[in-house]
Amino acid sequence: MTMNRRALLLSGAASALLPMSARASEEAEPPLLAEDYAAARAGFQTRLLREGPAPDGGESLDPPPGARRISYRSGGLELAAWLSDDATSTAKRPAILFLHGGNALWHGHWDLTKPYREAGYVAMMPAFRAENGQPGFFSGFYDETADALATATTLRALPGVDPARLFLAGHSVGGTLTLLAAMSAPTFRAAAAFSPNPDARAFFRRFPEDIRFDAGNPREFEMRSAACYATSFKCPLLMLHGSEETRSEDAIRLTSARAKAAGLDVRHGIVPGSHTSALPGETAESLRFFAGI
Repeated sequence: MTMNRRALLLSGAASALLPMSARASEEAEPPLLAEDYAAARAGFQTRLLREGPAPDGGESLDPPPGARRISYRSGGLELAAWLSDDATSTAKRPAILFLHGGNALWHGHWDLTKPYREAGYVAMMPAFRAENGQPGFFSGFYDETADALATATTLRALPGVDPARLFLAGHSVGGTLTLLAAMSAPTFRAAAAFSPNPDARAFFRRFPEDIRFDAGNPREFEMRSAACYATSFKCPLLMLHGSEETRSEDAIRLTSARAKAAGLDVRHGIVPGSHTSALPGETAESLRFFAGI
């Protein structure tokens, strides 16, 4: 898989670029908000101060081997997704919506769906708005969550998909989107988030150049932070990360604890490895988790 610019960032220099209002509360624990996240989304619209493409360039959206390209609509935009090329059967099968990491869809990302496809799942992986030359504006998690939900609607309507067995998974940026989507609608049987960051302030401290929204409005961060709405998960959830990555572990533990205190089935696990080398183990754990739901 192609390495993107994130591997080259220096977190100390990045922190200095954050707006003062964001830096002032950088050590504060994300607040726990009582409002349901889906209701909060219905009453909120992100305010983008800069409109433009996603930060990562990406490559052609021509499908890799084992996939075909389809279209889905989100917010008036026609966007692309990859669908496993054996998804034409009329026999109802479970399906996995896998949300890629980074801010572009690369052909190597499709390899992450292979264990699910081998286990009998129909797989879909979307490219989000403003990625890979697509229309729309990059928002940093918020409008991209709407794209993920729109893709789920497309996937569950396919004749070969059992809509009662639609699962969700994602890695890194896609893991964070997995959390937000799992709080937004009761669409999924279960969800698994690999290396997510439930605290948007912490995430954007590392990647301040990705802030396109009004960083002076705390609500913008809250609406991108699963930790703030940890009682809103609408399906069983498994959060995993590698043993060598600890940057977001506190936020993951906080989110899990808040959800469990509300009686939700939200679990946290650690898999040997790094941000990327842990992926095979995380995928295997997610398949076991899904099988038990």
